[in-house]
Amino acid sequence: MRISAKLAPTFDYPELEQFWRSADALGFEAVWNYDHFYGLTEDRKPTHEGWTTLAAMAVVVRHARIGCMVTGVTYRNPAILAKMAVTVDHISGGRLNFGIGAGWHEAEHRGYGLEFPSAGIRVAMLDEALTVIRRLWTQETVTFEGRFYTLRDAICEPKPLQRPHPPIVVGGVQPKMLGVIARHADEWNMPSHEGPQQWGETNERLTEACAELGRDPAEIRRSVQLFLHPREPEQVASQLDQLPRYAELGCEHAVLSFYQPPSTDLLQQCAELRDTSSRPAPTSPAPAGGQPHAWIAEAVAPDA
Repeated sequence: MRISAKLAPTFDYPELEQFWRSADALGFEAVWNYDHFYGLTEDRKPTHEGWTTLAAMAVVVRHARIGCMVTGVTYRNPAILAKMAVTVDHISGGRLNFGIGAGWHEAEHRGYGLEFPSAGIRVAMLDEALTVIRRLWTQETVTFEGRFYTLRDAICEPKPLQRPHPPIVVGGVQPKMLGVIARHADEWNMPSHEGPQQWGETNERLTEACAELGRDPAEIRRSVQLFLHPREPEQVASQLDQLPRYAELGCEHAVLSFYQPPSTDLLQQCAELRDTSSRPAPTSPAPAGGQPHAWIAEAVAPDA
């Protein structure tokens, strides 16, 4: 299984940069941030803007792929977002994963004067936005008259370094979202809140959605986002112990989302869980024998 690392841009920039450098050096598949203007649980928590931060990450991270898990479709005009993504793809040397979803954080929409339509409309916006973005990345000019967006001879130059375009990663669970994912995504991601069984059932529904559209379900990589609290070693251990079950259910990629910057030891041990064929092996060997995650309780610094 591929293993990536994620840290929300809710910490001081030097802490973020150190995390990115460490994760890159340890051989993670990708390094991720998120796209919010307010904190997730506390609106007033200082939060750096996601795509500006991602551009900085593109320079600091030299080997791993990078991405935003996930961009809110309601926050930016899709033509502008397409340009932003191309820019980051070039800065990174062609290592961008383009993560996007329907958005959900109502408070920041209200605070910034952004429309917050119903979930069904946001899903429809995502479907249309991905159609526009893909065309801008692959066509010389785009004229588009949609329900939500209108373009007139729109130009997006340069094109992405990655051809035909950066991998599109869409996060979602509900049936309408699975239809959008089946239509557009190169990778699907689902949060782990409800555990492996629910992930597996949703994974099967995505395969069914692909069949309805006539798309080969193998074209979409399946991934999960695990949420880890480094200050709670038992919580971290219990989450990581679920990785084999996710793999059995068809998960190919796990994004480890840290709620606090992890200790160096914890980050290294997490890196050693990955499929070593996907990135060069780290200099330190993986744990041998015994319980696969028994090291977690010892590796986590109590104040990490």
